[in-house]
Amino acid sequence: MKQLIAVMTLLLAMPVLAEVQTKAVDYEHDGVKLTGHLFWDDTKESQGPGVMVIHAWWGLNDYAKMRARTLAEEGYVAFAADMYGTGKVTDNPAQAKEWMLEVTADVEGWQERAALGLEQLKNSGLVDPQRLAAIGYCFGGGTILQMAYSGTQAKVVVGYHASLPAAPESIKGKIGAKVMMFHGHADKFVAPEVVTNFKNKLEEAGADWEMVTFGGDVRHSFTNPDAAMYGIENLKYDADADAVSWQRTLELFKETL
Repeated sequence: MKQLIAVMTLLLAMPVLAEVQTKAVDYEHDGVKLTGHLFWDDTKESQGPGVMVIHAWWGLNDYAKMRARTLAEEGYVAFAADMYGTGKVTDNPAQAKEWMLEVTADVEGWQERAALGLEQLKNSGLVDPQRLAAIGYCFGGGTILQMAYSGTQAKVVVGYHASLPAAPESIKGKIGAKVMMFHGHADKFVAPEVVTNFKNKLEEAGADWEMVTFGGDVRHSFTNPDAAMYGIENLKYDADADAVSWQRTLELFKETL
């Protein structure tokens, strides 16, 4: 009996191990059915900060979900949003480009769909609506910028190897979100003049922004360990850039959320 009591006492004294839960969330925009995935730590008893993750141009694949799960393991409620439509995932660049252009051709619709993803995160009941952020990769990085340009409720947006749409003149003084971007100097998808214009327009808009450019041979998709599988020369994983950008992201969330 004494031994049993000792064991029970030890078990009660041990911390409860976090277990990440996930569920699919169906929603719709402009007649397109979308399916995102919510991730959260089931040991959290109160509403906490939430982060939306927006996929690269391949669609809502396992990589985007992995990033959302990792955020949940860090204590955030994470929502991997769907920008293309339920089941639209590919490893074919031509197909990915077609789907991306369908979304980006209508900038207002692009912004609306991203905002709707953030609404799914808010509506989960698990997050504090005053403590929201969004991150995005490639096309997703351009998407989080569009969120910032359209007056998102997210306090901070973070992009990795992103397309870099410039801030329009009409939003001068109106970008409320902190903008953080991570870019590879050797990324041939984004011309140097595009990078310069992007920075200049953010500065002219009076935005709170920061951009980290990794030198050397850091290319597009530097955060994705499977970048080489697509057979595109400009896609290359860089472990150091990945680790540094992720650590800085977590530090930024602690500072702002």
